[in-house]
Amino acid sequence: MESADLSLRPPRHRVSRTAIWFWTVRAVLGWLVLTAVQVAWLLLDDGDRGPHVVAFAVTAVLAVAHVAVMPWWRYKVHRWETTADAVYTQSGWLRQEWRIAPISRIQTVDSERGPLEQLFGLANVTVTTASAAGPLRVHGLGRDTARRLVDELTARTEATTGDAT
Repeated sequence: MESADLSLRPPRHRVSRTAIWFWTVRAVLGWLVLTAVQVAWLLLDDGDRGPHVVAFAVTAVLAVAHVAVMPWWRYKVHRWETTADAVYTQSGWLRQEWRIAPISRIQTVDSERGPLEQLFGLANVTVTTASAAGPLRVHGLGRDTARRLVDELTARTEATTGDAT
């Protein structure tokens, strides 16, 4: 029996385009929290306003750059694919990671949706294996795509003989 080619390669499928807006809103909310802390610091401090202005300017520049670049960059990088033999993922935006998990090594397949992801109709799929590198995660899938992926991987895993270790 010839073994399958499980070479490291870019997966074929992108995550949902809606993930761009989800990542954008999540980033904006994070920067708003930091801005609120800075406003509280400004209101509670009677001293020199110079450090406040510098901190706010740095925050504004970083926030605009992060919100403008990060969601699109992540969308271009985040990919996934399943074949009869393996699950492929590619993720990250500054630090990128490519992973392959043979179907025979899958132990569990999970899907989760946080409140903000539910609002955007998105879901995440986690594929757990016996690997010391940890589970494979696919973030930003459309809800229906995630459901189909979980069903497909569960069926393939059940049909695969082996001990998943």
